[in-house]
Amino acid sequence: MAPTDRSFARRRLLTTTAALTGAALLGGPAHAAEKPKGAWPDQFPLPDGFQPEGIAIGTKPFAYFGSLADGDIYGASLATGRGSVISEGLGAGHPTVGLKIDGHGRRLFLAGGDSGEIRTVHVRSGEIEKVYATGGTFVNDVILTPGAAWFTDSFKPQLYRLSLGRHGEPQGLETVPLTGDWVQGDDFTANGIERTPDGRALLVVNGFADGGTLERVDPRTGVARAVDLGGSKIPNGDGLLLLGRILYVVQQRQNAIDVFRLNAAGTKGTAIVRITDPRFRIPTTVAAWGERLYLPNARFDVEPTPDTEYDVVAVPQV
Repeated sequence: MAPTDRSFARRRLLTTTAALTGAALLGGPAHAAEKPKGAWPDQFPLPDGFQPEGIAIGTKPFAYFGSLADGDIYGASLATGRGSVISEGLGAGHPTVGLKIDGHGRRLFLAGGDSGEIRTVHVRSGEIEKVYATGGTFVNDVILTPGAAWFTDSFKPQLYRLSLGRHGEPQGLETVPLTGDWVQGDDFTANGIERTPDGRALLVVNGFADGGTLERVDPRTGVARAVDLGGSKIPNGDGLLLLGRILYVVQQRQNAIDVFRLNAAGTKGTAIVRITDPRFRIPTTVAAWGERLYLPNARFDVEPTPDTEYDVVAVPQV
């Protein structure tokens, strides 16, 4: 399916923590998340030393997490919080950063960080199906559309488009240069990626330009235009999650989620609220199930060891 189809359906950004202090730029008071009710856990552990970064939740209440340490994939039941490693990575130097699962629950698409790799994993067997060498420097995050999987590169002004076949099987890989308003910094620049509400374009975090912006990218041309967020900045923007017209932006170093309401084209956003929670320990990205948002705590403020504890926390959706 061509990238012009209407149905177009992360990331270690260790930059200085500036801008968007308090709720003044968000147009309302800061919002501390209330603890969700119900029997399912709203916090559960990941393996010690795992170094989580990305999260993916498909059509079942089961979450997948990627390891920065060795690329392993850990799967956990949202109903119980219990899980296990479902796919062994390629070892040190082959991290898993962002990841997404396809709509059939068959395949995971992995961004390989500084390995420059894109990998696909068969969910049931845990087998690594394909490894693509992008020639990039840090493949950070991924979003799936009906015809392709799109990946960001944090150190190069370009996206990677992995075309998908009729049944979602990965095929050819191409590079799409970013132009227009895109400004590439010397450090991490591109981070999280999503689609616009109308499905016609992509949304990409630029942590460098103008103090941290959201860019709308034409998938046919790579031309980027800054999204009008009404003065709000996202310098620590990491994972993105779009639910309808509500966009959740994880500001990892700020231990917060900034929430915007977008117009259909994704050219303008209005800040709604900031979600904070005392359990946040530098969460990096976010996925949803039911009325909850789930975030892995990456703990980038501590030196990782094999005994470092990691966990996942859940907060209510707006």
